[in-house]
Amino acid sequence: MNHKVLCCILMALLFTLSIKAQQKPQYTQYVMNNYVLNPALSGIENYIDLRIGHRQQWQGLQNAPKTSFVSANWALGKDYLWNNALSFEPDGNDPRGRSYAQYYTASPAHHGMGVYALSDRAGALSTAVFNLSYAYHLAVGQRLNLSLGISAGVSRTAIDENSLLLENPNDPALSNAGRKLIRPDLATGVWLYGRRFFTGIAVQQLVPNDIGFHDESTLQPAAKQIPHLFLTGGYKFDLTEDISATPSIMMKWIAPAPTSVDLNVKLAFRDRIWLGAGYRKDDAASLMAGFNINHLVNLTYSHDFTTSELNRVSNGSHELVLGILLNNVYKVVCPQRMW
Repeated sequence: MNHKVLCCILMALLFTLSIKAQQKPQYTQYVMNNYVLNPALSGIENYIDLRIGHRQQWQGLQNAPKTSFVSANWALGKDYLWNNALSFEPDGNDPRGRSYAQYYTASPAHHGMGVYALSDRAGALSTAVFNLSYAYHLAVGQRLNLSLGISAGVSRTAIDENSLLLENPNDPALSNAGRKLIRPDLATGVWLYGRRFFTGIAVQQLVPNDIGFHDESTLQPAAKQIPHLFLTGGYKFDLTEDISATPSIMMKWIAPAPTSVDLNVKLAFRDRIWLGAGYRKDDAASLMAGFNINHLVNLTYSHDFTTSELNRVSNGSHELVLGILLNNVYKVVCPQRMW
């Protein structure tokens, strides 16, 4: 079987899976920006956390998924919401070391908001999403916080008819391919966090919208959006005064697809430079790296090495994310609440 034929088959399978199984873009660097999965992280930091990212999945495979996104979230309230000793970047080479852990305190109760915009294209199928989010962070004792979040917005799904080669131009499954589907989008989540650990659960696509491109009077049943359930957790270990390790796990349930499991570990040096590795069951292994350049900018990159059958035609996936810390009045370099 030549590569052109194989690519056509793979893209057909990809289109089918995008309708019947995973319908949300996949990220490798969610461990550094869990906000893209869970709205409960809205306002978790004491500055405006802006992220701009792009993911090229399965490079080398024609018409493979491409995803671009912008996210931002911030705390509501007074400018100096956390005006205490831990608000300011500590002195020394290791600002988030053991001494920081000793005096760590929970954030005071506060509200947070966020915004998320996404553009995703996989073959002939394109999706755009715009969401607003809200979260309430509650102090649970002196060293723990519990946050509850919700996001709402709209999604737009369309098919590029010109990129399809159909054996039957009048295929009833695509009788309304020219229309654009505008649907409500809703998600919710819970996040529990402290100095050394985090755990949370989130559900995306709570509204089971119809997303079929056919005339429902002639073809049943209609394809629907499926809820995506994410369970995440991690713990930060201080190996030395300069080096920390943060293993984490993410489990994803999307019926009727099998459960997806991600295992990750991040090694950070003085909370400035970090390296990471991950494994996604039956899909890919990944390497990640990041640099907190200063109190305004950080940059992260990851590469996925495909371990599924797609590795015959794919050179892996690339993901690049630029982080900008706006209104960072305390000049924090390393995120305080994001490990």
